[in-house]
Amino acid sequence: MKRKKLAISSAELDRRFDSGEDIHDLIDMSKTTVIRQGKKVRITLDVAESLVKDIDDIRKRIGVDRGALIKVWLHEKVKQEKTVQTGK
Repeated sequence: MKRKKLAISSAELDRRFDSGEDIHDLIDMSKTTVIRQGKKVRITLDVAESLVKDIDDIRKRIGVDRGALIKVWLHEKVKQEKTVQTGK
């Protein structure tokens, strides 16, 4: 089996992944780690119907679950705020 040419940059790897190319043989899985975030806590939010529609439009376009998308956004925002707070 012919091995695929390795990506020369993260942008190229992203492009190849986004185009649907199988990139499993380009990733060294022996160095991966699983991060456990601890006990999960359920929260309930009341938001405007129009906001939910906008979120659903985005999630359908990128092909992810609504809850997963919101979790990623929350994680990114908290990480950003921590960076601003600590100055790192």
